[in-house]
Amino acid sequence: MGTAVKKTISLPPELVELAEEIARHEGKTLSGVIQDALRLVRMERLRGEFRGMQNYWSRKARDKGILTEKELKRYLKGPK
Repeated sequence: MGTAVKKTISLPPELVELAEEIARHEGKTLSGVIQDALRLVRMERLRGEFRGMQNYWSRKARDKGILTEKELKRYLKGPK
């Protein structure tokens, strides 16, 4: 992973209790639980961005009458 950077953060008591409970249950450090949570948030944001791009290009394709992969391939080849 690389070197760790120490930071001080503030959390509401209920989140501290939850994080500590998860750490105990999973046999991880509190730091490990927070790292996992941040990775999950990043992954969810990337999924959301991907879905947004996918929806955008799907709308563009539908607007051009492209509804199947075969039609898309034909469109991308261009006129003969």
